[in-house]
This record gives sequence, structure tokens and C-alpha cells, in this order.
Amino acid sequence: MNKKHFWNWTKNADETVLHLNGTIAEESWFEDDITPALFRAELEKCSAPITVYINSPGGDCVAAAQIYTMLMDYPHDVTVRIDGIAASAASVIAMAGTKVLMSPVSMMMIHNPATVAMGDHTDMEKAIAMLDSVKESIINAYEIKTCLSRKELSAMMDSETWMDANKAVELGFADGILEQGMQTVNVNSSSVLFSQRKADAALVNRITHPTGIPVQPYYERLEKLK
Repeated sequence: MNKKHFWNWTKNADETVLHLNGTIAEESWFEDDITPALFRAELEKCSAPITVYINSPGGDCVAAAQIYTMLMDYPHDVTVRIDGIAASAASVIAMAGTKVLMSPVSMMMIHNPATVAMGDHTDMEKAIAMLDSVKESIINAYEIKTCLSRKELSAMMDSETWMDANKAVELGFADGILEQGMQTVNVNSSSVLFSQRKADAALVNRITHPTGIPVQPYYERLEKLK
């Protein structure tokens, strides 16, 4: 049986560290089926506070949900340190931290779940209903951590929202920012919240109308010259 997985543990006399790097559950579906069991088996070997480093663009939201639940149920403190990116499903895992700390150059991204579906209108309706349910379950994790309203969180997911460390702390997704020596620093007033969907729309508008003024179609101008 192939036991390749997307995490690794580092244990020493002082602490147990878990590194989540790369895409979550990037193996085949058949290997994904055993991933939660392997993760739980390793987690159950720990009997003290753990530190989880996250640098992941996301991946399988079901696997992320299971890891989130396991870490939430863990009877000791879980410190999450985001040293690169915690995007999509990886941001859900981050919400399980007793304390969530971000590198000053790290990013967090939240967005709507996505899937691939095919079939008739009934199949499409089922897929939409499934995505709505998955979104609601993800919002649960964000709501518990941030205390933002479900409406606010839903809108942020709709927009595919990117946050730097300052903004993540400001909104409650993180508790502090790391500085040299892995100490924490207070959040400052300079923060960034970036909506990918709004930026894409602005870019399209800019390309379509570079001056910001709608351009009269060429054929209409020709008509006026006749």
C-alpha cells in the first residue's frame, strides 16, 4: 500500500511540529481515502502541544475538513504558523489553531468551493446544492474563528478574497504576526485585502475602455460620416 502523504512530522525533545506543504490530498482518490486514517494515526501518537506550519494553495476540501476536525478535537494546544500561503482548503485547516500566527510576508485566501459536474439540469441542481452545503460548512469554521457574520464571510468568499498578515489579524483570521526569532508583533494600520474577482472585472473594463470612457463602435462612426 502506498503511504505517500502531503505532510511530515518533526519531533524533538521540545516540541512536535507538523508541516503541511503543497496541495492537500494531491494523490489519487483511492489514496485520498486512506489519508485521514493515516493522519489520525500519527496525530494520536502525540501527547503534548503541537505546532503546525502551513504553506499550501489548498486542495481537497473534504480532506481539509477532516484534518480541521482532528486538530479541533486534539486535547492540547495547536499553534498554527503560516509561513507562506494558506489558501482555499488550507485556510480552513488554519482555523483549527488555538493560536494562528502569520509571517509578515505570508498570505491567506478564501473563496467559494468548486467542482466539476456533468449531466442534465437535475444533475446540475444537485451539484449546486452540494456546493452550497460545502460553502456553509466552510463558513462555520471561519465564523467560529473570526466572529464575522455569515453574510460578510459569504461575500468575501464570493469575491475570492486575499489577505496579507495585517488584514488577517484585523479581521480575526489570525491572532498575530511573526517577526525575526519567531516572536509575535502587534498588527499595524497598513493592511491589504484584495478581491481577485473585482480586480479581474476592473482589468476587463480597462482593456475594453482604456480611457475609462466607452468607445463608440467603429461601424457607428462610419455611419455618421456618410
